[in-house]
Amino acid sequence: MNPAISVVIICRNEAHIIARTIAAAQRVSGDVVVVDSGSTDGTQSIVLAAGARLIEMDWQGYGTNKNKGVAAAQHDWILSIDADEIIDETLTQTLNGLSFTDPSTVFNIRFRAFLGDVMIRYGEWSNDQHIRLYNRTRVAWNEAAVHEGLIFPEDTKKKTIGGYIHHYTSRNIHDFAAKTVGYAMLNAEKYRLQGKKASWLQCRIAPVFSFIKNYFFRLGFLDGEAGFTVARMNAWYTWLKYVRLREMNRNGRA
Repeated sequence: MNPAISVVIICRNEAHIIARTIAAAQRVSGDVVVVDSGSTDGTQSIVLAAGARLIEMDWQGYGTNKNKGVAAAQHDWILSIDADEIIDETLTQTLNGLSFTDPSTVFNIRFRAFLGDVMIRYGEWSNDQHIRLYNRTRVAWNEAAVHEGLIFPEDTKKKTIGGYIHHYTSRNIHDFAAKTVGYAMLNAEKYRLQGKKASWLQCRIAPVFSFIKNYFFRLGFLDGEAGFTVARMNAWYTWLKYVRLREMNRNGRA
């Protein structure tokens, strides 16, 4: 373990994976905080049985819920993950070997994405990486409901570290479809609040471009059936997002 790190996890209805996520996190930190937003599948009992600290709150958006867990953490250095993200062995060793001397440094971590048990190597999900380790005295999440981001001071230094977070995005097509619809609706609302518009042409061209870009230019076809599924679903997400935004624009928000 690294005695300087707290791990903060947000979740809802993740009974199928949360125990694995916590177990991996506990190899890095003795302080694992889970923020649950109304699970109905017994996730809370699993969290407590696994030895993590549980915070229960209503869903207020990704950024807000993450900040709630960060505020409850014991340490200033925060590793922020989602319930379906599991730290691999190489990243565990890297994190346990870190010594922190500069709170203005943030740490970038690479991701490997999975659809079911199939790792996706190409397309939209390839080369995914995010800053997930930071000092809370200098950095915080914004309040975005979806696609939240970290707010950094101008003098922030970024360092990429070894190892991966394995992101088990969806268990199956049903799960993938449900998440796709949810993210599309949230992003449409986010765009509406930002004053963005969606044209008739954009609703038709953007999904096609998304598929071509991810399946052909980003070599998604090399992932076989799973690659086609991811490219097709991402195109559908793009269509749903802009069609919903256009609907809200027309109706003054439906």
